[in-house]
Amino acid sequence: MSMYVILSRITPPAFKDLKECPTTVKKVDEALKAECPGLRSTLRLATLGRYDVIDIVETDDPAEVERASMILRSIAQSETETLPATPWAEFVRRLQRK
Repeated sequence: MSMYVILSRITPPAFKDLKECPTTVKKVDEALKAECPGLRSTLRLATLGRYDVIDIVETDDPAEVERASMILRSIAQSETETLPATPWAEFVRRLQRK
């Protein structure tokens, strides 16, 4: 499976009250499960800085990542940036191939 990092910035219209955040996250997770069955979420992190949320996902179908990104944009009202990612050990192995 290929790995992707989805970086999200939550926009001001996402929720009026911070207490709405868990409900929004639940809606996102339900939509991802229903709309992206080939996507496996491996890690979600809240961060302080340029991005608010980092999702690490895996899939064999890049269209699943595109769909997931649009779900995050529509339901969570987030701005997203998606990066393909390679585990470090695999990256090093690729560099050493001849």
